[in-house]
Amino acid sequence: MKRMLALILSPVLLVAVGCAKPPTEKVAAAEKAVGEARMAGAPQYLGEDFAKLESLLNGAKSEIAAQESKMAVLRDYAKAEQGLVAAQTEAVRVIAETGKKKEEAKNAALQAQQAAQAAVKTAQDLVAHAPVGKDRAALEAIKADADGLNSSLAEVQAAIDKEDYLAAQAKAKAIQGKGQAVATEIHAAIDKINAAKAAMGAKGKPAKTKK
Repeated sequence: MKRMLALILSPVLLVAVGCAKPPTEKVAAAEKAVGEARMAGAPQYLGEDFAKLESLLNGAKSEIAAQESKMAVLRDYAKAEQGLVAAQTEAVRVIAETGKKKEEAKNAALQAQQAAQAAVKTAQDLVAHAPVGKDRAALEAIKADADGLNSSLAEVQAAIDKEDYLAAQAKAKAIQGKGQAVATEIHAAIDKINAAKAAMGAKGKPAKTKK
């Protein structure tokens, strides 16, 4: 009688044990963790690590899909759960590392901004004190370039305000480079004007007589 009862109950127990439920809550928790890493800026500041993090999550989801394609009694979500837990743990690390990278980028952006501001100011000061000669039009064009660079500094500050420090740094470095180029142009224009004045002065001097 007991043996017959066991034979009757065995399929029932097998179904009860084998019908594993998909780890829905763990999937949601892992997705939330990866989303927080994305919001923290991991794709921009820690791209390779974030790609691996997404791979962990997607791998776990693929494993869940593979198990759901099997008969209910054969499903086993243990491997998927391990992947989801690993994704959550990795997300915490990535978020912390992103914070460090972001702070480093912020400091670099602020330094680049100061360098750009100095380069633009130098260019503007050179224009303001440049002697006016026949190349007035050239100096006016250079002055317009310097003023344009000064306006561009607002874009650097806007990027910093948005915490887009990588873009701010790139913009600041570009402005610095252009500012230095403008300063070089101004020096060349000033040298040309001074040379022309010196030549005119030499022509106006009386010729020396031989004794």
